[in-house]
Amino acid sequence: MRLVMTEPVDRTDRPYARRWWALLVLCLSLLIIVMANTALTVAAPDMTRDLGLSSADLQWVIDGYTVPYAALMLLLGAIGDKYSRRGALVLGLLVFGGGAVFGYLADTSATVIAARAVMGVGAALIMPATLSLLAATFPRAERAKAITLWTATAGLAIAAGPVVAGALLRDHGWASTFLINVPVAAVAIVGAFVLVPPSKAGHHDRIDYVGGLLSVLWTGALVYMIIEGPHFGWHAKAVGAAVVAGAGLIAFVLWELRHPRPILDVRRFASRRFAGSNLAVALFFLAVFGAFYYLTQHLQFVLGYDALETGVRMLPLAGAVFAGSALTGYLTPRVGMKWTVSAGMVAGTTALALLTRVDAGSTYGDFVAPLVILGLAIGLALSPCTDAIMGSFPESELGVGGAVNDTSLELGGSLGIALLGSLLATSYGDHLADATAGSKLPASALDTAQDSVGAGYAVAQGIGEQARQAAARAQQAGDPQQAAQLKQQAGELAAGARQMADAVGSAFSDAVAHTSLVGAVILGVGTVLVAVLLPRREADAPQPEAEKKELADSTAG
Repeated sequence: MRLVMTEPVDRTDRPYARRWWALLVLCLSLLIIVMANTALTVAAPDMTRDLGLSSADLQWVIDGYTVPYAALMLLLGAIGDKYSRRGALVLGLLVFGGGAVFGYLADTSATVIAARAVMGVGAALIMPATLSLLAATFPRAERAKAITLWTATAGLAIAAGPVVAGALLRDHGWASTFLINVPVAAVAIVGAFVLVPPSKAGHHDRIDYVGGLLSVLWTGALVYMIIEGPHFGWHAKAVGAAVVAGAGLIAFVLWELRHPRPILDVRRFASRRFAGSNLAVALFFLAVFGAFYYLTQHLQFVLGYDALETGVRMLPLAGAVFAGSALTGYLTPRVGMKWTVSAGMVAGTTALALLTRVDAGSTYGDFVAPLVILGLAIGLALSPCTDAIMGSFPESELGVGGAVNDTSLELGGSLGIALLGSLLATSYGDHLADATAGSKLPASALDTAQDSVGAGYAVAQGIGEQARQAAARAQQAGDPQQAAQLKQQAGELAAGARQMADAVGSAFSDAVAHTSLVGAVILGVGTVLVAVLLPRREADAPQPEAEKKELADSTAG
C-alpha cells in the first residue's frame, strides 16, 4: 500500500516528493484553528440572544479557546517532537473535531465554553505540529516559500471565517458555525496519513516535564490575567493570576537555565534575530486581533451589515495578505528580513492611524484602505519572522520552535483583544455618556446602553417599540384628549429612539478612532524596538553545517 510505504522524511537525503501536497494538508489544519475564532465573531450576536449570555459569558466563550491553546503549546510541541509530529497533528484534529461536535450540541453557556476549551486543546496539538512538519518536510532552500504560503493561509482564514459563518447564519443557527470545522478536520486527517510523512526528533532523551508544566502554569496564568483584568476589573482572581504568572515565569527561566536538556533553551532570546522576530509576531497580532475585534462590530452594528455581508467586506484583508506574502518572498532574499519586517510594521501602524479618522459619517469605503494596508503588512512581516524563529531551532526541536512562534502569536492576539477591547468599551461608555448628557432618556436605559454597542442599539430598538405601541394605542383611543397625549408620548419616544441610535453610533465610531490611535502608538513604538533588535545581517542565524549535522543524526518513526 502507498500509505505503508511512505518513508519517514527525516531519513531521506532528498526532498520529499509530495511535500507540496503535504503542505496543503498542513494549511487546511491551520485554516480551521484560525477560523474557529474569526467565525465566532459574527456568530456571537445570535449566540448571545439565544443563550442569554452576559458580557462575561460571551468573553469566556471566546477566550475559553485561548487559555488551553496558549498554555499547552510548548509542552505538546515537545511531546510531538519526541514521539510523532504527524501523530500529534492527527490527534489534535480528532480532539478539535470532537470539540466542534460538542459545541454544535451545546445549549448552555457552560457547555459552549467547555466545548471551546476542548477545541483549544486540539489547537495546541495542531498548531506547532503544522510548523514542525513543514520545517521537517521542506529543505532549507524552499522553507521560506512554504512558510509564506502557511502565513497567507492564516490571513485567508481571518477573512474566510466570517464569510462561511455568515452564509450559514442566513439559514441556520449559531451552532452550525461549529460544524464548519468537522468536514475539514476529517479531510485533513485522511490527508495526513496519505500525504504527510512521519517525522520525529532523533534524540531519545526524557522530556523536561517540569519545565513543560511550569510553562503551562505561567502562560495559562498570564493569558487568564490578560483576559480577566482589563475586562472585569483587577479583582482577587486577576491579581492572583498576575502573581502566579510572574512567579511561574521566574521559576521557568531558572529551571530551564539549569536543566541539561531544557524544553526551551531560554538563552535563544539573547539572539537579536530570535527575540526581535518573536516581539514582531506578538505586536502584529496584538494589532490585528484587536482591530478585527472592533472592525467586525462596527460593520455589523453601526453600518448595519449582516454576518455574511460583514465577512465579504473583510475579504480585501485576505487578498492583501496574499499580495504581501508574494512581495516579501521577492524582497526578503534581496534586502534582508530587517527591512521587510520593519516595512510591514510601519504599514500596520499606518493602517491603524488611518482608522483614527473614523467618525459617525464614515462608510465602508473609509475602511477599505486600512484593511488592504493591514493585509499587506501581515504578508510582508510575518513570514520572515516565522522563518527566522523556526530557523533558530535544530531539527530535533521543530515542534518546540513552532510552539514558540505560535505562543507569541496567541499571547499577542489575547493581549490585543483584552487591552484594545477593554479600551474600546471604556471609550464607548464615556462617549455615550457625553452624547446623551442632558437628555430625557431613563437613567436605567442609559446604563444598559453603556454596556456595549449591541446593548445600545437594543435599548434604542426597545424605545422605538414603545413608541410604536403608544402610536397604536393613540389610534385606538376613543377619548381625543387621551389620543393626543399618547401621540405626544409616541413622538417623544420616537425622538428618544433616534437620539439613542445616533448617540450609540457616534460614540462607538469615536471609540474606534480612539482605540485605533492607542493601537497605532503601541505598534509604532514596537516597530522602533523591532528595528533596533533585528540585525542588519543574518549573522546569528543557524549555520548550515550545524543544521546538516542535526539532520544526519536524526531518526524517525
